[in-house]
Amino acid sequence: MPIHLATLNRRRFLQAAGASVLLYGRGANAAEPTDVESDLVYLLNDTHIGEKHPPNSPVPSHLRQVVTELVDRPTKPACVLINGDLALKDGQPGDYRHFAKLIHPLQESGIETHLTLGNHDHREAFYEILSEQRPEKPPVESRHIAVVETQHANFFLLDSLQKTMVTQGTIGETQLIWLASALDKLRTKPAIIVTHHNPRLGGDPLHFPGGLIDSRELWEIIGPRTWVKAYIHGHIHDRSYAEHQGIHILNTPATSYVADPKKSTTGWTTAKLTANGVTLTTHTTDAQHPWNGESKVLKWRLA
Repeated sequence: MPIHLATLNRRRFLQAAGASVLLYGRGANAAEPTDVESDLVYLLNDTHIGEKHPPNSPVPSHLRQVVTELVDRPTKPACVLINGDLALKDGQPGDYRHFAKLIHPLQESGIETHLTLGNHDHREAFYEILSEQRPEKPPVESRHIAVVETQHANFFLLDSLQKTMVTQGTIGETQLIWLASALDKLRTKPAIIVTHHNPRLGGDPLHFPGGLIDSRELWEIIGPRTWVKAYIHGHIHDRSYAEHQGIHILNTPATSYVADPKKSTTGWTTAKLTANGVTLTTHTTDAQHPWNGESKVLKWRLA
């Protein structure tokens, strides 16, 4: 059962097809926020933290920037989701030690933080350093997955890491079977899928070769389940919005770096949820970038 960067004291869990579903509660050793915005979620991805990054170099500074913003906010979000490629290249233990140090202020402030894995991550090194992440009884063997419940939506955190340093991702048959069961047990709220790799559906064809190999098999599960409303991914180090079978496909900006600064930029995203949709706001590490503060309102497909 993933426990995601907080102690279990005063937490409550719900079992759903063998997965841990986080409800509300804070670690007993963490600071209690005075107010929590239960409809607000912070979305980060592609942090790419390396052991040897100098503390004030751009990549760790970008992550530190958003962590500082979160800690300094007078109110806290429902949770923070960091969606894969936590490590710089091939998931070395030192990368995760540096990453853990950078996000430690979130734990100290009592901000729920949840992690997924990408193709630059290494599960065993990740579990070695972030030992509280290792499930005692994983719902799917060798996959790091969980369900996070918020006021207006359930986030299904999937593991698309096929193999470290292999660009393409997979969900796999066993995880797909688990997902179908978990979705069916939690159908009273909108469901949002969160995984690192882009699907090979509904988006830019140039991105398909490096994306999710079993995209069509995944959509056979989530397409007919009309309470599934969105799919959030990173991996591309860019920002885009697409749709397939009524499901929004949301590509959120990388926190670390981009291939072409003329086309994209670094940052993070906030999601303000309602029962019927979400407002996504882009926050850029360069405060003068034209994307900074841009919002996009999306309506959920009908059930």
